Amino acid sequence: MSFLTPAFLFGALALALPVVFHLIRRSTRDRLPFSSLQFLQPTPPRLTKRSRLEDLLLLLLRCLALALLALGFARPFLKQPSANDPVAGQPKRLVLLVDRSASMQRAGLWSAAVARAGEVLAQTTANDQVTVLAFDQEITRVMTFEDWQAAPAGDRAALARSRVEALKPGWGATQLGMALIAAAETLAEADVQQATPQREVVLISDVQEGGRLEKLQAFEWPKNLPLRVVPLKAKAGSSAGVQLVADSADTGLTNAAVRVRVNNAPDATKEQLQVGWATDTGAFIGTPTDLYVPPGQSRVVALPVPEGMTNGAGLPTRVVLRGDDEPFDNVAFAIPPSPTTLRVLYLGSDAAGDTRQPLFFLRRALPDTPRQRIEVDARPANAAVSPADLAGAGIIFATADVSPAVGALLREQAQAGKTVVFAPVTANAGATLAALAGTGGVPVAEAVVRNYAMLTELDFTHPLFAPFADPRFSDFTKIHVWKHRTVDLAGLNGVRVLAKFDSGSPALAEIPVGRGRVLVLATGWHPADSQLALSTKFVPLVVSLLDYAGALAGLDAAAHLVGEPVPLRPGVERLRLPDGSLTNLLAGTTNFTAALLPGIYRTEGGGSSTAFAVNLDPNESRTAALSADVFETYGLAPAVAPDSGEVRAARRAQLQAAESEARQKLWRWFLLGTLLVLFAETALAGWTARRASPTEVTA
Repeated sequence: MSFLTPAFLFGALALALPVVFHLIRRSTRDRLPFSSLQFLQPTPPRLTKRSRLEDLLLLLLRCLALALLALGFARPFLKQPSANDPVAGQPKRLVLLVDRSASMQRAGLWSAAVARAGEVLAQTTANDQVTVLAFDQEITRVMTFEDWQAAPAGDRAALARSRVEALKPGWGATQLGMALIAAAETLAEADVQQATPQREVVLISDVQEGGRLEKLQAFEWPKNLPLRVVPLKAKAGSSAGVQLVADSADTGLTNAAVRVRVNNAPDATKEQLQVGWATDTGAFIGTPTDLYVPPGQSRVVALPVPEGMTNGAGLPTRVVLRGDDEPFDNVAFAIPPSPTTLRVLYLGSDAAGDTRQPLFFLRRALPDTPRQRIEVDARPANAAVSPADLAGAGIIFATADVSPAVGALLREQAQAGKTVVFAPVTANAGATLAALAGTGGVPVAEAVVRNYAMLTELDFTHPLFAPFADPRFSDFTKIHVWKHRTVDLAGLNGVRVLAKFDSGSPALAEIPVGRGRVLVLATGWHPADSQLALSTKFVPLVVSLLDYAGALAGLDAAAHLVGEPVPLRPGVERLRLPDGSLTNLLAGTTNFTAALLPGIYRTEGGGSSTAFAVNLDPNESRTAALSADVFETYGLAPAVAPDSGEVRAARRAQLQAAESEARQKLWRWFLLGTLLVLFAETALAGWTARRASPTEVTA
């Protein structure tokens, strides 16, 4: 016999109570008739036979009642042969997600992640199927289902663990939502080939607040797909981080200063921090800035370049934070800004001071900033232009037909990597466009416009229109076009139409020329042709155009983060990485997508060398752990405990015991026996009391 709640058997200790009560029971001698007691002193009755038990049958019944009551509450049952585990032996398909983002560089986290991954893999059986995915902002397939099946059954877990051990945490941001979606999709693809009753996703991560789960909002998590989270906790210590802050026109900073933000973790134990420029070895240059940053708060501070340093090889590029225990996010890279002049060459037929011509609106769309002065060099379209004038321009605008010689020079500049914007205000521009494109002729004619035309089919994947991709800014239909030209681009190779009119005619097209490009705008931006210059889109579009041409490169160093594409100026051939290695680029590369290390990158080629900074994503400094129920808010199945063979067997035995006890219900017989014993004990106690009743005393 077994018991479902054996703790109630301790109630059998109450059997000692009847025995004790029987031992301390007071009994008196028999009463005898006696004369008057008036002259006698009262005395208590004497005890007799104090150490001898009396009425043993009555004592036995009372003890038996307590024993039966304790056994009944312990819920006894008779064991039956155990059924086989229906889950045992069935194959399970498992996806193991291992976090290798920058925050996993904290002390003790990666070694703990490898150990936990080994424990999960050790629990798998020969019938299971496992795939291992490592993630930061990208997904790395460490081991696929095919690799697992191809390996010998006894070596699979060890092989998977060895591959995990070969990994190291990188500098990428944590895209936890993307990783969970990839795990669910991996299981869905495998289920198409072979359905498996058991599926599971195991996540090994520090589950930090900066993990970015927002992608799960638009994803429906599969039903009956449990997620087991294995949270990792860093060793005790204080964590703070430093990031660059993008400058705006109204910051009021001097030309040789950058702004940084220092944030302290909510669970930080240190509040006194220091930040300042430092050498490559981490030593402060000059006196650092002392900051008081309470836990969970941040401070923004401007760091001027140390005195005596100018723009050159000795200019500091490293900002270091001191005072906390986690160094992975304590360095920010920046290129201290220096005043620059951007020269814009304009070739057109505008009259001087005419407020209705394209030049007037272009000048006002190019305001000076504290760190850059924009100089517009306006020349008549029929004026002679030297190669030196063209080479010194960051970007070239032409709104009228130019001479064949100037057209040839413009094409040479485009081939060298420059951007030429050609926006003819009349249809007499076919010769210039042909010279720029290097063809025999490009038909250009004045379009017939009824009422007005609109801009449609904009290519928001192009860097020029990428800033307008948000639905709040993507509507260009309110810009009315009164006049425009039709340009036949059918005979040109590699043309990319970036925008069209509602008639289907190209409104803006990009013609690749060597390492540069020619942008053809089929309408003018001045009021005689369109409302473009009067709209809120004009200034951002011009700034985006300068940025695409490379004229604004390096102005916003804080915008470049690890793993994100970095726009390159035309003509860049090579990149020197922070570790000193050199990467050759393909011709025509406009974006560098392999910035996987924080630091300073330097470009080579195109007649000049520039540098840009790449920094850690600020979200990686948000190291506080997410709440345990955050995944349920996104519709994920609750986390479950590890389901090892021993745990499963113990759970199965407990369930079978509960089922047997509920079916047999032996406790009812024990309670019935308790009632019968109590009835017998009551009857016996009454009979005993009547038999031992004392004789009355008479006077």
